[in-house]
Amino acid sequence: MANNLDPLRLDDLSILMEVLDAGGFRAASKRLGLSPSSVSEKIAQLEAQLGVPLLIRTTRSVMPTEAGRALAARLSPVLGEARAAVQEAANSQGQVRGLLKLNVTGAVMIDILPPLIDRFLSAHPHVRLEIVVEDRLVDIIAAGCDAGIRYGEHLALDTIAVPIGPAFQRLAYAAAPSYLRKRGTHAEPRDLLDHDCIRLRFSSGALVEWELERGDDAVTIDPPGRLIVGVDAADAAIDAARAGRGIIATFENWLAPHLASGELVPVLPEWWPRFDGPRLYFSSRLMPAPLRAFVDLVAEDRSIAATALSSAN
Repeated sequence: MANNLDPLRLDDLSILMEVLDAGGFRAASKRLGLSPSSVSEKIAQLEAQLGVPLLIRTTRSVMPTEAGRALAARLSPVLGEARAAVQEAANSQGQVRGLLKLNVTGAVMIDILPPLIDRFLSAHPHVRLEIVVEDRLVDIIAAGCDAGIRYGEHLALDTIAVPIGPAFQRLAYAAAPSYLRKRGTHAEPRDLLDHDCIRLRFSSGALVEWELERGDDAVTIDPPGRLIVGVDAADAAIDAARAGRGIIATFENWLAPHLASGELVPVLPEWWPRFDGPRLYFSSRLMPAPLRAFVDLVAEDRSIAATALSSAN
């Protein structure tokens, strides 16, 4: 039984959280700028002080024990509060400083988030920005992130979600003119089942659903993919469609340049379903200055877009 908990240091606890977030000592050591042996030694010392094992080490992975998992769950909000407090002190002179860490879906990295990143970094030269790209919905606080960007998932009760980027998007279907000349056009959604289809797969293993809507009619089809590509390589899937390899279904805004150039042509455009755009979500309990500045930028961007839309109408 541990009998001397006083010397526990915040730095050592932060190292534990980094190991859990990175999934191993080597990856954590790179983030921390320490050697893997130093990180391992710190964790061993922490376990000796507490008198319980915190990690299960194998040759391929590092997993938390039940005690390690419980400790991490309690530490996440505490370390988040500590980081926010430090950043608030650093920002007391009027300049926004510190780290903003975002956990985002890859879908926003094509054309929604990059221009916002450019403006944000230009406006706040003393802020560092880290972007973690993954498809699964995560507990942003437990993952050591300040905010996340996702589409339409159920969020925790203490979470604030604000629109970022377009209010609405569409799932578009398209193919190269050469492919359609060879295989023919389509009258109904189920005609797609007889075609070469280029499917996208999430990192979770699930295929992106092919949904179609027209008025009150809604159809979901599951064509066998002649070519299946992970969503992280969506550009390669679009290139395959441009090369005449089949029909692709993905974000309309991703396909827009190729539709405009004629490299791709719309397939069943009257059936393209509309859905809500992405949302920036973050804890209502933590609002460090870099995150507040980013939220303000997002609000400003939406105000500009609304004004432009109103003027156009």
